Amino acid sequence: MSVKAPARLRQLVDWRAAVIAGVVAGAVFLVLQMILFPLVTGGAPWVVMRMIAAIVMGEGVLPPPADFDPVIFLVALLVNFALSILFALILAVIVHRWGLLVGVIGGALFGLAVYAINFYTFSFFFPWFFPVRSWIDVLTLVIYGAVAGGVYEALEVERFVPV
Repeated sequence: MSVKAPARLRQLVDWRAAVIAGVVAGAVFLVLQMILFPLVTGGAPWVVMRMIAAIVMGEGVLPPPADFDPVIFLVALLVNFALSILFALILAVIVHRWGLLVGVIGGALFGLAVYAINFYTFSFFFPWFFPVRSWIDVLTLVIYGAVAGGVYEALEVERFVPV
């Protein structure tokens, strides 16, 4: 009688949890940006939305007045949540095996990396972000990453497949 060796297992990424984490973290990021940016700069909260919308609408939406525009607001929401979900999917692949603490800390470090990449490389294509980079962006992206990693790990349904 032979004894069969136990199969090795690989944990799967929970894509549903990653999408939810992206939406939650994206909302936290946006609310923090819209509160902190005006508090620190004295500008309108809609400036943040205009900068995000300009990624797809172009620089024409940036000049003052920076008042509320429903089309710009909707486009900014779509862009923000699309990017937030994309980043959360990437983060989920990185942290899905490690648990809540690593999800939060790893997510915070991931947010810091997103800041560095966005504001020091992608600002070549979207130059309006470069002059406004500040500690607000660092803080909100670190919080975004920590929330995304934490929410992902909290919601993750662990499933395994044989290797």
